[in-house]
Amino acid sequence: MHPNTKLLHNFYIAFQEKDHRGMQACYAEDAHFSDPVFQNLNTHQVRKMWEMLVTRGKDLQIVFSDIEADDQKGKAHWVATYTFSQTGKKVINDIRATFEFENGRIKSHHDEFDLSRWCRQALGLKGKLLGSTAFMQNKVKKGAMTSLDKYIEKTK
Repeated sequence: MHPNTKLLHNFYIAFQEKDHRGMQACYAEDAHFSDPVFQNLNTHQVRKMWEMLVTRGKDLQIVFSDIEADDQKGKAHWVATYTFSQTGKKVINDIRATFEFENGRIKSHHDEFDLSRWCRQALGLKGKLLGSTAFMQNKVKKGAMTSLDKYIEKTK
């Protein structure tokens, strides 16, 4: 198994075990992360994002598959199932991840998922009616970043 394939396996196993420190250790010192909600995070932010998500995700379940990696790039498929705390709605988020590596660590991590589908699941009727609009998606992004900023401030 390629060392970067092993790194990704370790990352997702730590995720399954809600071990944010294990996840954080997989990132390079100058890594960055982006997904449809948390965009352009620096290393500190991404480490805190995983900490926040796994410590708050009481019923969070992660299933991962299709991990491939070489010296420079990698990819994975993962599904997160959890209850969205703000509405109590069950979410099943199907995610495709891509990675770039540097010195045996994740330098760049990009997750892709259908934000409209997420809104429909997480926000109920409001998400079904408005989840595909830029207004609602921007509101979700802003709310997520506000939560992350507050979490970072609280856990300094």
